[in-house]
Amino acid sequence: MKKLVVLGAGLAGTMAVNRVRPRLDEDEWEITIVDQDETHIYQPGLLFIPFGMYQAADVKRPRRDFIPSGVRFVLAPIEGVDPAAQRVTLGGGRQLEYDYLIIATGTTPRPEQTAGLLGDAWRDSVHDFYTLEGATALAHRLERWDGGRIVVNVMELPFKCPVAPLEFVFLADWWLQEHGMRDRAEVVYVTPLSGAFTKPVSSRRLGHLLEEKKVGLETDFYTEHVDASAGKIVSYDEREVPFDLLVSIPVNMGADFVGASGLGDELNHIPVDRSTFAAEGHPNLFALGDAAELGTSKAGSVAHFAAEVFTANFLRGLRGLPPHEEFDGHANCFIESGFGKAMLIDFNYTTEPLPGKFPLPGVGPFTLLEETEMNHWGKLMFRWTYWNVLLRGKDLPLPSRMLLAGKETA
Repeated sequence: MKKLVVLGAGLAGTMAVNRVRPRLDEDEWEITIVDQDETHIYQPGLLFIPFGMYQAADVKRPRRDFIPSGVRFVLAPIEGVDPAAQRVTLGGGRQLEYDYLIIATGTTPRPEQTAGLLGDAWRDSVHDFYTLEGATALAHRLERWDGGRIVVNVMELPFKCPVAPLEFVFLADWWLQEHGMRDRAEVVYVTPLSGAFTKPVSSRRLGHLLEEKKVGLETDFYTEHVDASAGKIVSYDEREVPFDLLVSIPVNMGADFVGASGLGDELNHIPVDRSTFAAEGHPNLFALGDAAELGTSKAGSVAHFAAEVFTANFLRGLRGLPPHEEFDGHANCFIESGFGKAMLIDFNYTTEPLPGKFPLPGVGPFTLLEETEMNHWGKLMFRWTYWNVLLRGKDLPLPSRMLLAGKETA
C-alpha cells in the first residue's frame, strides 16, 4: 500500500487531503495528516478581534471536523524529515514512512527574531494580532485605550496576509472615530517597503486613503530593535519612530523542522517548482500554502488556487503524465477600509492589480481597486465560504488562473 503523509492541518493541508482522498483508491493508499494541536484557526478573522467585531469563538473549529473519512489524523509535534529515507520523525521518536510527502505547516510570527520585541512590554504596550492570543490581548488593551500614538510596524517580508497590517490601520481609524477618540490618537504605518501597498499600481491608486484618514507613513524602515522602555522602534539606518502602543507584524518563518531537515531557505520556506510544487531534488516531496516559497503573496487565496493546480498535476504525475499547467501566482484579497467598506485586488506574477469588476465581467458584484460596501460584505461572507467550501476541498466558481476579462487594461 502506498503512503501519503501530509504535515500540517491548516488550510493548505486540509484542502489537499480533501481533494486527493476521493481520487485515490482506499485499498491502495493510506493517507495520514499530522498537526500538533486540535484547533483550526480562521486566520483572516484575527484582524477583527481587536476591534470587537469577532470573538475568539468565531474563528475556532476542531480540525477533525474538516478531515475526511479515510484519512488518519495524528496529533503530534513534528521533529524532522529525512527525504533520503522517506521518513518523518514526530515527537517522542515516533516515525512515519512515506512514499509521498506534502509539507503544509505554514509560516508563523517569530517575535524573538527582533531584539527588544519580546520583554516586559509584550502584550502591554507592544502587541501583535497574527495569533489568537495576540489578537485577544490587543482587544483587551484597546478596551482601556484613552489616546496616544499607535504605530503599526511590519518587520520584514514575506509575511502572511500582506494586506492585513493596512487593514488594521484603516479599522483602527474607524474604531477611534466611532469611540470619539480620533482627535486624541495618532496612527502611523511603518513598513520596509517604499510604499504602503506591496504592488506599485495599488500604491498609486490607493495610497491617497492614508492621507485622507490622516495616517502617517514611514517607508523603507528596516527595524533593527525595539526599545520598549523608551517607547520607540529603531531602524538599521538609526531612524526612530516613537510609540505609545506598538502593533507589530513580526518576522514570519516556516517550521523549524524544515530548516533542520535542510529543505528551506533562511526563513524555513521551501522553494518549489511552480508546476508540481515539488521541492528541488525531491520529486516525491511537495510544499503547499505558506510553507512554500512561490514568489507571491502568502495568502489564503494563493493556497486555494495553488491547491487546485497541485491536485491536478499530482494526480497526473501518479499516472506518469506531465504537468497540465503551471501556477501563475494568482491571488486576490479583500482589504477592509473601515466604515463598512472594503477594496478588492486581483493579481498574479505578471499582472498587477487592475480596476474593473469581479468575478463576472461588467457585472461584479465586486469592484476592483475601489471602496464599496459590497466588497465589505464579500469579506465578511468569506468566513462561511472558508469553513464550508475551501477547507472541504470543494471548488469555487473561480478559475485558478487569473483572468483579464472584466478588468480595465488600458
